[in-house]
Amino acid sequence: MIVIVVVQIFGANKIPDLAKSLGRASGEFQKGKVQSELEVKWLKEALASSQPSEHEKLLRAANELGISTVGKSDDQIRLVIKQALA
Repeated sequence: MIVIVVVQIFGANKIPDLAKSLGRASGEFQKGKVQSELEVKWLKEALASSQPSEHEKLLRAANELGISTVGKSDDQIRLVIKQALA
């Protein structure tokens, strides 16, 4: 019934053009969806990379306490920080 109404309104010659337009619109929608998903992924990665690492946090704490970190491993720095805070 719907097909008959569509044929009467648009004519038989216009149906292929309508199908093409509908296909293009669907393709553009899918492209936009994929692009927005990629942008969200990139934003999440950028936010994650902007967070300071454990090593950076450790160095910042040592510097605030006036502890030299030159030539020390993270474990050694942690030990010195614990001693300084005790």
